[in-house]
Amino acid sequence: MRLIYLILFFTLKYTLRVFYPRQKILNSPKKFGGRTIYVSNHSASFMDPLVVAALRRPIVFFMTRSDVFTPLTNPLLWASHMLPIYRQQDGEDTKAKNEAVFATCSRVLKYGRNLLIFGEGFTDDVFIRRLKPIKKGAVRIGFDTLQKIHWKKKIYVAAVGCNYSLPNQMRSDILISTSNKICLNDYREEYEVNPNRVIADLTKRIEFLLQEQITHVEVAENAPFHENIMILARRGMNAFNFDRKLSLKQRWEYSRSLAKWLNKQDFEMNEELKELKSDCEHYFALLKRFKLEEQFLYWKIAHPERSRLKEVGVMLALAPMAVLGFLHLALPYILVKRFVEKSFKRKVFYGSVKLILGQIVMGLYSIPFIFLFHAFVYPSWWLSFLYYVLIGVFGLCTYIWMINFKEFTKKGVLNKTDISKFAARRTELIEKLKSVLPEEFHPKN
Repeated sequence: MRLIYLILFFTLKYTLRVFYPRQKILNSPKKFGGRTIYVSNHSASFMDPLVVAALRRPIVFFMTRSDVFTPLTNPLLWASHMLPIYRQQDGEDTKAKNEAVFATCSRVLKYGRNLLIFGEGFTDDVFIRRLKPIKKGAVRIGFDTLQKIHWKKKIYVAAVGCNYSLPNQMRSDILISTSNKICLNDYREEYEVNPNRVIADLTKRIEFLLQEQITHVEVAENAPFHENIMILARRGMNAFNFDRKLSLKQRWEYSRSLAKWLNKQDFEMNEELKELKSDCEHYFALLKRFKLEEQFLYWKIAHPERSRLKEVGVMLALAPMAVLGFLHLALPYILVKRFVEKSFKRKVFYGSVKLILGQIVMGLYSIPFIFLFHAFVYPSWWLSFLYYVLIGVFGLCTYIWMINFKEFTKKGVLNKTDISKFAARRTELIEKLKSVLPEEFHPKN
């Protein structure tokens, strides 16, 4: 394990716990090695390799787009276990360069280590719960390696599904599910007769296994409808609208099952379903027009007493630590936020880059406080280092305080708003949802 990878392997667990407080890892391998090619979906750009590498035990080498490799970044990326993959737009000698990289991949597998490949090849600009077609590279690398080592060792392929409630949203959720492994050695005879067919068939099988690890809405146009149902039912993987009594696994299973059911429906023939989809679109467009949010509308309907004591209690309890967090980390937070949002045109990169850059900048920025604490508060290096470690906790308290302040303010505005027409529209929509969808997808309340 190389130095930067080793550091990130341990420190990212803490940072990701702050970013995604609700985490669930299913069927994760127990060994660090394994000679396995993990094929993952790529729904959140740079966040995907971070969560797969840091939240699971296997040590992996990443296949990464070549344009991030420069003379300046090469040493850092090398130490992070990253390998470049060249696309057609990267130059004329793409094939030759990739052959050299594939040879490196073979050495990685030969010596008992693992590869992580994002089978879709790219991330959509807008987060969507579906899988794009999987490319054949992962399976091809596996068989090429087996030929080079004369089939003397076993090489496996497995699917890894990254499931986010909303990848760029701090304090949201992440569930990672890993399929059972496929041993490529079992296909030796078929491969030696017809390698292209075996590669194509196994790629399709991996694609199916990967669809089973995530929420896969087959028709992209139906993805907003799927999300709207989860919001109204408060049972799925939406980041803001869910019943906290449900476990993350239960919410993931609901999201997957709902998508599978929708994939089987013929929207052109099912007038009731088509009408429900249209009604959902109109309802959420109406909320957006009047700058209302479903989570707060539901709160006012479900809590007619309109109490905001919860937010007040949280703000009072966190106030002392929130002040410390603001004093320590407000400046580096603002600098990182502005730098990332100005430097990256695609918002899909925001969450992951802010996460890594924020961890580095805030960590370095806070080092002088160790010496200031020792000099002006208490002359103990142990306490000084403990205070340094707690600065991150203070920053989290500041963020939670701000979130509660915003919720307190929004609920105050909503308390002064007549929502009777919106509530009636919502009730009508819920009843229609219950009449059209199978009972297993109905709201619980």
